[in-house]
Amino acid sequence: MMTNKINTTAASAVLGCVADDVTGATDLAINLAQGGMRVIQWLEIPTLDDLQVHAVDAVVVALKTRSIAPSDAISQSMAAIEVLRDHGCQRFYFKYCSTFDSTEQGNIGPVAEAMMDALDVKQTIFCPAFPRAGRTVYQGHLFVGDALLNESGMQNHPLNPMQDANLVRFLTHQVTRPVGRLSYRDLADVGRATESLQTQQLDGIAHVVVDCVDDSQLQTIAAAVSDMPLVTGGSGLARYLGEAYRKSGLVDEHRAASKLPSIPGRSLILSGSCSQATNRQVAKAKSFCSTWQLDVLEIARDPSGYQRRLAAWAEACDPRRPLLIYSTDDPEGVRSVQQALGQTEAAQVIESFLGKVAMDLTTDVGVRRLVVAGGETSGAVVRDLGIRALKIGPEICAGVPWTQSIGTQPLAIALKSGNFGDDNFFHTALEMLA
Repeated sequence: MMTNKINTTAASAVLGCVADDVTGATDLAINLAQGGMRVIQWLEIPTLDDLQVHAVDAVVVALKTRSIAPSDAISQSMAAIEVLRDHGCQRFYFKYCSTFDSTEQGNIGPVAEAMMDALDVKQTIFCPAFPRAGRTVYQGHLFVGDALLNESGMQNHPLNPMQDANLVRFLTHQVTRPVGRLSYRDLADVGRATESLQTQQLDGIAHVVVDCVDDSQLQTIAAAVSDMPLVTGGSGLARYLGEAYRKSGLVDEHRAASKLPSIPGRSLILSGSCSQATNRQVAKAKSFCSTWQLDVLEIARDPSGYQRRLAAWAEACDPRRPLLIYSTDDPEGVRSVQQALGQTEAAQVIESFLGKVAMDLTTDVGVRRLVVAGGETSGAVVRDLGIRALKIGPEICAGVPWTQSIGTQPLAIALKSGNFGDDNFFHTALEMLA
């Protein structure tokens, strides 16, 4: 049950955000910051005392709920919402991937409905569109670049294969209330969009999938939903919420420049993603990195021995070259490992091992700059490094910033969703710190 206690001190953030994975949270945070909001990202559910320390407009809480049981995802998300509500947040944002990663059972729909119940909300929107990153929605169908979602490579996702690009139909399987659509034509202006949402609410439509093909439409959507207590979506919409909230008097103008982390030390790329984009990025990075491809079956047989061999290799490598350690593979290789270990076990072996590798190499080899590819991998890495919060720095590519750890030995960290970035992403990221 939600409590009724609300903290209205001057330190209260206006916007409380819950993201279903770590890279998605970072993606959301950089877009909020670019929209002129002061942001902090937490990598665990903070306490009320934690929240009082930082004067910000938006708090982003990163969970790891995308691929767990719906009941567990709801429980964790509600715990985060309760803290943010008690802190005094007036608006709430549920962030999921711009490729709508989920299954027919959840977790996007069930978590959204639980948030609606907790906040006494009758209607919310679903806006995964992020045109700058090639994610658009037209007539309710999600596109990745020029391809429908189910033809973009996401149909081969190892945890949440996406087989249906029709978000209205797909979401209907996850929720108990009616699903509608805010059409491309409804986005001609803010008044028309607002009227359509109000009409649909009167007709009992609780969940509204939003068409969106460019940033001007994101601006229209942000203005139309600025009074909504809860919105859900990818990170693209967040870029324009700051402007909408300023016009309604919720936040002040803030244009503080994001600073690059100034942290010397060795560089490490850890890749647990098997997306097409990350496969290409890993192939490019091999030309300027010392590389080690993980043998997942060998790790499962002898994790300690494999860890020692990898640490010895890293110690012996030229310290001037970045280290690249990856489990990234093509769909056939992924299926082979999953058949041997099981889908869940294979993912857990990789995540757990890469988290331990990050801890070993920051402790013993002098790594201070990390680029991590993959949402699940990023969650394991920041957990094992004991990082609780991040300060958001400048953008490397759409949706991926450099960040700096708060409250621990300073580390520069870039956490990348598997599908994000061009082929030269790893090189671009490390060159920014050179």
